[in-house]
Amino acid sequence: MSFSLDSYFQPALASLNIDAATLNFEEPKNKQHGDFSTNIAMTMAKVLGKAPRAIAQDIIAALPAVPDYVEAIELAGAGFINLRMSKRYFEERLHAVLEAGESFGRTSRAGAPTANVEYVSANPTGPLHPGHGRNIMLGDTIARILEWNGYTVTREYYFNNAGNQMNNLARSVYARYCQLLGDKEFPFDDENGYKGEYIYTIAQELINEHGDALKNGTPEDLAQCKSKGEAWCFASIQQTLARLDVRHDVFFNENSLYTEGKINAIVEEFKAKGLAYEKDGAWWIATSQLGLENDRVIIKSSGEPTYRLPDMAYHKIKCERGDEVIVDIFGADHLATVKEVLAGVQALGCDTSKIKVIIHQMVSFLKDGQPYKLSKRNGEQYTLDDLMNDLGVDVVRYFFLMRSADTQLIFDINVAMEQSEKNPVFYLQYAHARLCSIFENAREKGMVENAQAPLHVLVHDAEIALIKILDKFPMILRRAGLSLEPHIVAEYLREVAAAFHVFYHECRIIGVEADLGQARLELARAARHVLKNGLSVLGIGAPEKM
Repeated sequence: MSFSLDSYFQPALASLNIDAATLNFEEPKNKQHGDFSTNIAMTMAKVLGKAPRAIAQDIIAALPAVPDYVEAIELAGAGFINLRMSKRYFEERLHAVLEAGESFGRTSRAGAPTANVEYVSANPTGPLHPGHGRNIMLGDTIARILEWNGYTVTREYYFNNAGNQMNNLARSVYARYCQLLGDKEFPFDDENGYKGEYIYTIAQELINEHGDALKNGTPEDLAQCKSKGEAWCFASIQQTLARLDVRHDVFFNENSLYTEGKINAIVEEFKAKGLAYEKDGAWWIATSQLGLENDRVIIKSSGEPTYRLPDMAYHKIKCERGDEVIVDIFGADHLATVKEVLAGVQALGCDTSKIKVIIHQMVSFLKDGQPYKLSKRNGEQYTLDDLMNDLGVDVVRYFFLMRSADTQLIFDINVAMEQSEKNPVFYLQYAHARLCSIFENAREKGMVENAQAPLHVLVHDAEIALIKILDKFPMILRRAGLSLEPHIVAEYLREVAAAFHVFYHECRIIGVEADLGQARLELARAARHVLKNGLSVLGIGAPEKM
């Protein structure tokens, strides 16, 4: 097994009861401080109740001497641990990248841990619009990151086909159905109605199938409109997701919570625990007894449950499945209810510590430096498919991922349309394409990949800098897996591309001494592996030509 900083530190940290998951290495800005630095002593100070410098001293004392790899370890500042590495260390780390190849960065975990990631979960009332994009890309990429971290992941879609929105869809379809049959007065066209062109499409399909047989507007007729609308909209959603290479393993039907008695069951459970009471004709949950400020209505005086109740029933089911990690991806509009739902689920006996809720902020679109409202010239709804048609799938995926979920995302249309290094997607894909062209040119000159190349000759600053950044990939994925933050990977890949471009301009591969050229070709191969693997984690293509 090759030497790595992770494996070097872990026994020492374990002996001091320090969680190795918090271990992180950065390259000091000042080269005189060494090759790597970690602030783990400072991050653990509050947990251990000790001064950071004292913790750092304990860690250094517990690390064994390995002069072949670590030339010096120093304590600096408030508790930084600085390390100066040997040439052999960089040679071995490059070997590790090359040997793992397309698997570099993947982690195997004992016990086959499982994770559930629920995302998209858009109501089947119309095509996906650009506002859905951030949720989709966050959820899909978090699932990919967890898989790279050794989890068996179930991707879930909460199929919300109950409530007033679906009834409004049914009435909207019925209105257009009647209009297409010649009625001048629409039966339903108020502010709650869906008015997109797709409603006419659904209505026309109903006419093709049923003629005017549904024109009486009976409950059965409206049920036909609802069923047709739901099926059409969900098929549209699935087609859009397929374009993004987004899939789901489970589609949980919200309506089943009602038909299978799950809603009634948890209401009775709350009553039995003294947590539900009736007031003003409605049923309330006593969340004030669960650590929250106010009680909340769970069943309206009309008898209709509020959205909190099915969410509690659904999460109770998810907790009972036994997954080690349960991830929910929600928009900022859910922020107010998350605590209430989790409090209710915990009161039902579930371990809510394994539920990780990602709340993403709004997306604002910008064009020519001004706020930009996405729309079509004819006033029709601008869909997520339209955005992909205009910008490309890879650009759309990356732009929705490139910022932390808890910050507002400014989606700059001008930058997204750039075919230059100003566009971060172009910058990354161009780096991969340039790496592929290196191998094409090398083959023309009679050079081929050689796993036995003398990597010890790589001593140029640009070579060492590239090796350092490539070696960080497994650590970056671990950090992204712990924090569930895909933007960490996106930012890292830009560092890889930048380091590669410096190496490309400063270190010739063809036309230099044979051993050096061969070693540099292997370094380029390692960079190609990491870029391709990282782009794969983000669900973005790695083109060989551009």
